[in-house]
Amino acid sequence: MPSFQFKIKSHLLIVIVLTFTNFIYAQTSKEKSQDLIAKGAVLTKLSDQFSFTEGPAVDKKGNIYFTDQPNNRIMKWSVNGELSVFMENAGRANGLYFDRTGNLLACADEKNELWKIDQNKSYSVLINNFEGKRLNGPNDLWVDPKGGIYFTDPFYQRDYWTHTSKEIEKECVYYLSPDKSKITNVDNDLVKPNGIIGTSDGKTLYVADIGANKTYSYTIETNGSLGKKKLFTESGSDGMTIDEFGNIYLTGKGVTVFNPQGEKIAHIDIPEPWTANVCFGGKKFKTLFITAGKSVYTIEMNVRGMK
Repeated sequence: MPSFQFKIKSHLLIVIVLTFTNFIYAQTSKEKSQDLIAKGAVLTKLSDQFSFTEGPAVDKKGNIYFTDQPNNRIMKWSVNGELSVFMENAGRANGLYFDRTGNLLACADEKNELWKIDQNKSYSVLINNFEGKRLNGPNDLWVDPKGGIYFTDPFYQRDYWTHTSKEIEKECVYYLSPDKSKITNVDNDLVKPNGIIGTSDGKTLYVADIGANKTYSYTIETNGSLGKKKLFTESGSDGMTIDEFGNIYLTGKGVTVFNPQGEKIAHIDIPEPWTANVCFGGKKFKTLFITAGKSVYTIEMNVRGMK
């Protein structure tokens, strides 16, 4: 499988240093907000050599994997600052997430599937239908503490598909049981679900309805079903992540941070037309890794990501 690797050096990267005064602001809520961004931190462009970046996911060591979907590959940015191709012919993977045993899960929408990729880069298809009907196109996912998988299934017409219509009319959120034997529709009342993330205690799930420009929170029941759906904020999102204090990071026009009460507490402006996704990684899990159009960025934070 062809791959390449190169050290992140100044002559291989385009580095953009952005000052806080021009590009980053914080809005204080009624409660004292966290000082999220590290003192003196700058937004750094690691590379702009891609077609469209998405789906950052972190492994146990802090390495970040992300997708370059139009080029059908999964990339890896290591904690040592090396950028390499992890996998070619990656099923047009979009969202990624690691399971508890180190397998990389991928929303592989080339054939509307959910994949499990092992450390040898061999993949197996976990699911590709619901009640015998083809999934619309798994987009983003989160693994709960039990090993169950929540994933969003919006319909975005792809030029590499031979079909042009849905088999499942509604665009839903699904839950694949920990033993992978049962798939359940846990919310079918959304316009276009996209970003998804849960808390490390497995009690709360957040889902962004990008079609309605809203993000909701849910209580996760013991059987994996969702209850107590609440409007979290009047803002949708593409991808999303969460930090150790439960703050939620939404994307689209840059990265906007909300505290657990749904109050906006910070914004990081990204000089790209669209910011697709975000994830914490690095040796201390305090590096915010941002996928935005053809580029990937990082900025150092005072908080760690929640895993």
